Amino acid sequence: MKEENEVRLKAALKGVEDGTFEIRRRYADACGTPLTEQFTVKSNGRGIIETFPLYPGIEISLHRYTAEKVRFHHRPKSAVLEINHCRYGRIGWNMRNGEAVYLGAGDSCLHSMTSCADSEMTLPLGYYEGIALTADLRELKKSCPEILREAGFDAQQIYLKLCAPAKPLAIPSSSTFNHVFAPLYDLPEALRAPYYKLKAQEILLCLTKLQPNEKKELVRYGTRQTELIKEIRGFLTENVDKRYTIEELAKKYLLNTSTLKSVFKAVYGIPIAAYMKEYRIRQAEKLLLESSGSIAEIAEKVGYETQGKFTKAFKEKNGLLPTEYRKLYKK
Repeated sequence: MKEENEVRLKAALKGVEDGTFEIRRRYADACGTPLTEQFTVKSNGRGIIETFPLYPGIEISLHRYTAEKVRFHHRPKSAVLEINHCRYGRIGWNMRNGEAVYLGAGDSCLHSMTSCADSEMTLPLGYYEGIALTADLRELKKSCPEILREAGFDAQQIYLKLCAPAKPLAIPSSSTFNHVFAPLYDLPEALRAPYYKLKAQEILLCLTKLQPNEKKELVRYGTRQTELIKEIRGFLTENVDKRYTIEELAKKYLLNTSTLKSVFKAVYGIPIAAYMKEYRIRQAEKLLLESSGSIAEIAEKVGYETQGKFTKAFKEKNGLLPTEYRKLYKK
């Protein structure tokens, strides 16, 4: 599934040059000044951000990236709420005040546009696809769409609940937001604008029922912790021919073992052992296709004690023996 999503996103970004993030504003004159004005993005990857102003103060944007890191800059806007939903991939978002939020498929994050004014997003899997709903609560306090008005939508209460605390709220995929956002992807062109208008109001109405509850929120981590975990991951992948226990890594990086395991899983989405097993197999796939080394030599290079253990792990992942994989795919 991971490889399929990555391939699909690369196809969607065909024609976008490396280091380029295109911001495509649709119907830009329909609802006054876009909320994404003065929005800049820097990255060595590629991406498209497609924005749809729907009503004064309400905007939806689709995000598709293939990159390792993406840096965002815009003016701080304390009364503008942003709700992000992750469809595919995984992101780690380092925001202001040392807050770091990690989202996987189906997860959502709510925060004011002050929190993310100067922020950096890391993509542990190398790709991301998601949707963001942006709502200017000051604008909606003055006037809002008829359905919201009939439902008694209170922009001031939403501000006090979600923007005033000045910290992001991360919600796991089992929440209400997942099934609300899911239908917004892959719509026919003719349905996009009207469907976005309907669903944007539904999402905002969901906020009136939302009660932040730490037991149901995703855990937030300090930026220092997450950067240390990335350093550990770098150490492991640079020394893929060697094996280290959790205890050895914890001692080396001055972390307790439970913190190391929990933060690694939050950043990369899977336990450290599972991550390294997958990484070893992917490196072996490259070596099989790009080198003429024997199976035993490749097994040793990716950290397997014996050719037999390597062959078994490789077949579990690919359904083929290493020799069969090389014969089938090597040009």
